[in-house]
Amino acid sequence: DLWVMSPASYRTAPPRVDSTDVSERRPPEIPDGTPLARATNTGQAGPRRERRVGSMALIGRKALLLAADDFEDMELLYPLYHLREAEMMVTVAGLDDQPVTGKKGHGPVAVDTTVDRVAAADFDALVIPGGYAPDKLRRSGAVLALVRAFDAAGKPIAFIRHAGWVPISAKILKGRRATSVAAIRDDMMNAGADWVDQATVVDGNLISARTPADL
Repeated sequence: DLWVMSPASYRTAPPRVDSTDVSERRPPEIPDGTPLARATNTGQAGPRRERRVGSMALIGRKALLLAADDFEDMELLYPLYHLREAEMMVTVAGLDDQPVTGKKGHGPVAVDTTVDRVAAADFDALVIPGGYAPDKLRRSGAVLALVRAFDAAGKPIAFIRHAGWVPISAKILKGRRATSVAAIRDDMMNAGADWVDQATVVDGNLISARTPADL
């Protein structure tokens, strides 16, 4: 899924370049053990196989990441760095054009644009970090319209911990299976979600995660 772990150093800085001599590096492999270079140089047409969300290849895809002050630092930084490592184009959209700061002090993180200047049609996936930021994001009509548009198009929407507040306010959770931090379980259930206490839940295009400790 879109929620993947990262080294602890990601909390404060972008990934560091591997200092190992290029000639000593082992070629990357896909899950069946086949070297990636061999798997992607078969002469057959089709998407590259090294990074996927379900059946969707990530290379060249576009993700929209919503940001506001007091985001949970690792919940924004991990997907931001990992999706870029997977060669996705990630756009960070804020409520305004001001940089945002995490609740643990990381930042300022520059935003690329604002939520009222983007459209779901221009992206392949939506990522909503947790923290206190979702309580600000959920009050934006532009944010809620974006979430509904992504959902109507069947595009992946990933949210973690308190980020469940945003799809709650967008009213897209009724009858859908999802998880969140236990503190908003009642909110999720009152919104009609089939809430489950699991690390990560995928229901159609919705990808929800409970807490960073589960990732």
